[in-house]
Formats: sequence, C-alpha cells, structure tokens
Amino acid sequence: MKKNLLLLLLTVTIAAAGCKSSREKKSTEVPRIAIAGIAIESSTFSPAVTVEEDFHARYKEEVFSYYPFMHPESSYREKAEWIPTLRGHAMPGGIVKREAYESLVKQTVDMLEEAGEIDGLFLDIHGAMSVVDLDDAEGDFIARIREVIGPDPIISTCMDLHGSVSKRLAKKSDLITCFRMAPHEDALESKQRAVDNLLDRLLNDKGKPKYKAWIPVPILLPGEKTSTRVEPAKSLYAKIEPATKKEGVIDAAIWMSYPWADEPRNHAVVMATGDDKDEVTKVSQNIAEYFWEVREEFEFIAPTTYLTEALNMAINSSKKPYIISDMGDNPTAGGAGDVTWTITEILKRDEFKTKTGPSLIYASLPDSKFVKKAVEIGEGGKISGYAGANVDNRYAGPVHLNGTIKKIFNEDERAGTIVVIETGSVKTIVTEKRKAYHRKSDFTDLGLDPKNTDIVVVKIGYLVPELYDMRDGWVMALTPGGVDQDIERLEYNRVNRPIFPLDRDMEDPDLTPRFIPSL
Repeated sequence: MKKNLLLLLLTVTIAAAGCKSSREKKSTEVPRIAIAGIAIESSTFSPAVTVEEDFHARYKEEVFSYYPFMHPESSYREKAEWIPTLRGHAMPGGIVKREAYESLVKQTVDMLEEAGEIDGLFLDIHGAMSVVDLDDAEGDFIARIREVIGPDPIISTCMDLHGSVSKRLAKKSDLITCFRMAPHEDALESKQRAVDNLLDRLLNDKGKPKYKAWIPVPILLPGEKTSTRVEPAKSLYAKIEPATKKEGVIDAAIWMSYPWADEPRNHAVVMATGDDKDEVTKVSQNIAEYFWEVREEFEFIAPTTYLTEALNMAINSSKKPYIISDMGDNPTAGGAGDVTWTITEILKRDEFKTKTGPSLIYASLPDSKFVKKAVEIGEGGKISGYAGANVDNRYAGPVHLNGTIKKIFNEDERAGTIVVIETGSVKTIVTEKRKAYHRKSDFTDLGLDPKNTDIVVVKIGYLVPELYDMRDGWVMALTPGGVDQDIERLEYNRVNRPIFPLDRDMEDPDLTPRFIPSL
C-alpha cells in the first residue's frame, strides 16, 4: 500500500513539475508568424498578359530581403518565430494568366500547411491583381489561405492605396492598412506598421480587434488625380494619422482603388479597426464623408494636354529638362509598355530630324529582337529596324528606328540588355524586357544626361521623387494605351454604378460604416 502511495505521489509530483515547466515555457514562447504575398497592379484594358515568371517569386529566407526592417540583426527577428513562405511582386502589367495565379497560390498554401500551427500572418499584397476568369483575386487568395490556417490566426494585411478592398478581403483580414502617400514613399513604413500592429495584438494578448468598419465610397479616380502631394488628397490622407491616435482605434486607411480593371470591387473604400465601436465609427465615417465632400476637387497633379500641344510646350520652353509624361502606356500602372504611338509622332516632327534640334530622350520601348540585332551590329554601328508594338499595336505598329547605336548596356537585372539609338536629336531607349524609368541612374548608366537634355519623355504618370526633383518643366500627355487617363471614355461594363466621375449627377451615397465581423 505504501509502495503504491509513494508511486502515486511521485507520479503527481512529476506531472505537476511537467505542467509548471510547460507553463514557464509557454510564457517565454514567441508567436509563430508567417509571411506571404502576391502583388501586381494589372489592367484589363490592356492586351498584355502576365505570367508566373513576371512575379520573380522569392521563397522562405529570401522573403526577408523585401523588408529592410527585418534584417538579420533587427530586433524584429527576436520578437517572433518567422515563417516566410512565398512573396512574388510583378511589375504592373496585363491580366494574370489563371495558371500562373493558381501555381503561386498553391505554392503558398502548401508552404503554410507545411508550417503547421501559426499565431499570425503578415499578408503583403497590392490589391489590384486581375486574373483571367476570376473576380476579386486577393479575396480569393486570402480565402484559400484561411482554408489552410483556419479562423484563429490574426492576419495583418498591407496594401497599396491603389488597391481594392472587397467585403470578403475585409472579413478575412483582421488588421488591415495601406500606404498613405502617392507617390509611395511610405511603402516600407506601411509594411512595418502592419507588422507592428500584428505584434502588438499577439505579444500583448489583445487578440483580434473587436470592430472593423468598412465603408464603400462610390468614387473611382486615377492616381494622377489623387496624389498626396497636392490638395485635396493631401488633406484627406492627413486625417488618418490623428485618427489612429484616438483611444480604441488601431488603424485607419483610404483605398483609392484601381480604375483600369473592370470589376465590381473597384471603388474607393475607407476602413478603420479598433476596440471602441464609437471611435471606430466616428473615425471611418468622418473620413468617408470628407472624401465624398471634396470629390469634385480632384484634378491632375500637373498640366495635362494631348501630345501635339505637349511637344509644342516643351519645344518652345527654355526650361531644361522639360519632362513629358507619356501616360497612356505607363508600365508602372499596368500599361504594356510597348505602345509606339508617342515615339512615332515624335519622329515625324521636323524639329527632331537633325542633330541640331532639341535634344530628346525617349524612355522606353521593349523589343528583344531589336536589341539582339543591335548587339550583333555593336556600339557605334548603324541600325535600321522596327521596334515595339509586339503586345499592344492598337494605336500604332512597330516604329522604324534608323540611326546610330550609341550605347549597349548589359547589366540591368530586370530589363536585360538595353540599347540607345540616336535618330536626329532623339535618343530612343530600347530594352530587352519592360522597364520603368524612375531614377537618374536609369539614364546615366546608359551614358545619358537627363538633367541637361531639353526634353525627356517617360512612360509614367505622376513623377516619382527623383524625376520630380529633376524636372524644370513638366506636362502630362493624354496618350493612348492600356491605362488611358481619360477614364470617362473607357468602356466599363462591370463596375458598380452609379459611381463618380462616370455618373456626376448621382445622389449622395450611404456612408455609414458596415461592421465586418471577424472570423
């Protein structure tokens, strides 16, 4: 009997010690947080198609390289057990092939399933991905993630402010935020905020926010009219930061949406999350109402005209460089990048037909066959051939470039080989693969000096910081392409109507918050 009693006491003691050890271990455990994301801005008004390789997917440990704040020595790395899976980010372009989307999603969910139980997920997406035969791609993506990880893990989603937030995406996200600046100088800051919000809820046992307010705002505007550098977007987005300081409010955000995809989800959205229903209500509704109130005040950030007048303005100006935004085929917004209409019109002008004419840089056209031919001829040689319009030839066919090969550059990781062709006073940049020209170094690497060039034509809308700081004069040209800025002439069939500015006489909408339950 004594022996059995002693055995029982020993068993209880060991069990108690085990429980104590387990509790102590649990108290020192860090949360297990996964990272995933598929991001692109893709136009349904462009004939271009995006394939899997365009996403340049990074896997597992490679994913950390997207986030400087999570470098190996960062304190963030100690706050959680991080489980990076797949992060793919494609340059804006055309609709995504269904096979490409399905492959990237399957790889992601397979890795999440392999990871086992997690406490949270940082979801890094854009919000304007269009996929063949699929509405609301990001909503579908997060739904498939939830099927694997279940309803309990907290998902913190970060997006581009030019994305769209469907009810499904709002419901399956617990914390959600987006950039507050356009151009997106705060992109990394916003991603870090999404991670901070997630860590705060997990490390301090706060759990999911009690309230998520979602307000659809029937406005659909291009980014070139909603830059936060100028009013009214400047004051609109300035309302977010003080709103997040309210007791019981975690975050607030304004999505402008994306006008070059014809989907029902495409309209502006205001959201706020927090634990105080009254404050979340006030914050979200005040922002949404102000947004609607100033809708008529949104204008293009720079003077806007058609190409002929834009060229006349640049040629007659003493300002240098005079930058012309070739907006309709802007690859940073989803244009195919190879529309030749603008460069064709430039080369027709007598002013540019001799070397003594106004110096002009045109950036750029992708055409791998033309580049290959130029490489075979070599720097300094003469070339005569056709380039561009391999994807989008709706407005002009391939342009005839007849001139001197001024530069062959082989060191661009994304664009491949790049050549510069001089025709009269025009230097045309032709790339092996699509490339957006954002930085001074994009030009100087090619031996070009944009600062001291009379006219620089770039396929872009509003100027990103380096170009903006470089400009002396600037006009935005309403040119044709897959991201036509004159959106009122686009043939929308599926966006929810009425919507501003397509229906300017519409009645005031209901801007009361819709509270989205958490899973």
